[in-house]
Amino acid sequence: MSKLPIISGFKAVKALSKLGYKIDHQTGSHMILRHEEPPYRRLTIPNHKELAKGNFKSNNKAIWINSRRIFRITLKLKRKRN
Repeated sequence: MSKLPIISGFKAVKALSKLGYKIDHQTGSHMILRHEEPPYRRLTIPNHKELAKGNFKSNNKAIWINSRRIFRITLKLKRKRN
């Protein structure tokens, strides 16, 4: 797999929304997302200009699977702009 792109927290939320996650609430600079369907998984995404690549490579298997899909979605979003 190629390298994950450097994206902002907002772009990550936009990509995750295409996977069924919606913003539940925000605490400080962290956006808490919740999946629309059971089991209603929750993700915490920092609202920063650049996200650390380790945010998606955590030990949580669900997030790792989603990071691959986020990578594909962000590539599609970048291609639409060009």
